[in-house]
Amino acid sequence: QELRPKSLDIKQEELGDMVEKEMASTSEAIEDAVRRIEEMMSQARNESSGVKLEVNERILNSCTDLMKAIRLLVTTSTNLQKEIVESGRGAATTQEFYAKNSRWTEGLISAAKAVGWGATQLVEAADRVVLHTGKYEELIVCSHEIAASTAQLVAASKVKAEKSSRNLGRLQECSRNVNEMAANVVASTKSGQEQIEEKDTLDFSGMSLIKLKKEEMETQVKVLELEKRLEGERVRLGELRKQHYALAGTYDTAEDGEAKPAPAPRRGILKKPPLAQKP
Repeated sequence: QELRPKSLDIKQEELGDMVEKEMASTSEAIEDAVRRIEEMMSQARNESSGVKLEVNERILNSCTDLMKAIRLLVTTSTNLQKEIVESGRGAATTQEFYAKNSRWTEGLISAAKAVGWGATQLVEAADRVVLHTGKYEELIVCSHEIAASTAQLVAASKVKAEKSSRNLGRLQECSRNVNEMAANVVASTKSGQEQIEEKDTLDFSGMSLIKLKKEEMETQVKVLELEKRLEGERVRLGELRKQHYALAGTYDTAEDGEAKPAPAPRRGILKKPPLAQKP
């Protein structure tokens, strides 16, 4: 029962009303998302500065562009649906057309819900990122979900549309624009994440003298460990080259049928480079 589509519980004559309600609800969700992003932008400008402000603004601007693209997509999809109903219903009413094509109508409702849900989730993820309580990966996943939901809505609309329909062409163009804007959100999120992580790694301005000394000692330990590991890898490389030269000499003997001395390894190659003098 839980897995059954909820629309199956609705009477067929109510499906037409459901389509209009879902499209209106989706449009409302997107408008609300745009307002929330504007509020987040204002909050970010008041509570952050420097690199974090730059990153937050870039991410929120890309989210705003994505929401505008989705809003245009939903408007175009609504226009296409009206065109489909008008051209296909004949003498029947709009409600009768939706009832007659109930499976298609249910797919349309499901796609509209998915788009609205994706937009809401994206805004919530962006809010958590700006407040430093969320993960950048959440934004990336939400962007992918929106792209998938958009494809679902276009596919559902395309089933009944005429191939020569201008509204269909506009809808497909809107879909490509949404995908492009979603990719921009992913790109700005990834670059922002790298920028923030790099800043956090090298920003020591808030540390006390004792904390700085402790960090310095821990870093010295890591440097010594890495130098020892590097020395060991150089020795390993020398031994591998020795074995390589020995095997190469054996192959020369086997090919010519007479014994040939294996070429002596050049000392310059096997010699371990001198380590830099430590202060």
